[in-house]
Amino acid sequence: MPAEYILTKDAPAPLPIYSQAVRAGNYVYTSGSVGMTKEMKMVEGTVQDRTRQVIQNLEAVLKGAGMTLANVVKANIYLSNLSRDFDAINEVYKEMMPDPKPARTCVGVAQLPAGGTDVEIEFVAYDG
Repeated sequence: MPAEYILTKDAPAPLPIYSQAVRAGNYVYTSGSVGMTKEMKMVEGTVQDRTRQVIQNLEAVLKGAGMTLANVVKANIYLSNLSRDFDAINEVYKEMMPDPKPARTCVGVAQLPAGGTDVEIEFVAYDG
């Protein structure tokens, strides 16, 4: 079965070099999302404000694939300032992600590519 490419207007449009998400069998792999609105404006405020927007963006992409946050089995989180922002993003993650929480990795990175953002998240979701 060929891969299915997911595209929704309810999340920021992808650059021409990637897709919002790809379905491969029962799995959906999202691209990394940042705290940008679907109008392509970075959310101002705190890392928590941007994290909330990121999860809302990814939720919209999953909805476009017929899934919800409850289907997420793996989350990868990238922070440009891990020591400063780890606890703050965890508060939002705990609030927004349903139980049981998915497996997760959170790493500090030197820089994120989108407009000086401080958080990027990607999901793997499963519908089996």
